[in-house]
Amino acid sequence: MRRWLLKSKLHRARVTGTEKDYEGSISIDAALLSEADIAVGEQVQVVNVTNGERFETYTIEGESRQMELNGAAARLAETGDVIIVISYGLYVKDEQPEPTVLLLDEENRISERE
Repeated sequence: MRRWLLKSKLHRARVTGTEKDYEGSISIDAALLSEADIAVGEQVQVVNVTNGERFETYTIEGESRQMELNGAAARLAETGDVIIVISYGLYVKDEQPEPTVLLLDEENRISERE
């Protein structure tokens, strides 16, 4: 049996912008993607702490400290909203991986690793 378990989390990121006239996705700082082991194009769940919205999208490489929602997802957040970006991995039953959890500060810099 396989189970979907938490693989990576960017906790308390700040939305730096929204671009409704785009095909979709979330632009995330390339260094954060690398540190969190989240691939470009990987499916992620986004939880908006500010307004309670939850949705899935895919990642694209962004600029330094960028956390921008694009396309339809841009309607689910505003600049400054606090979000959590979560990725999951499919693991065998007895496998208990240690997830990568990065707590971000107000400028989307890593403030703590859990």
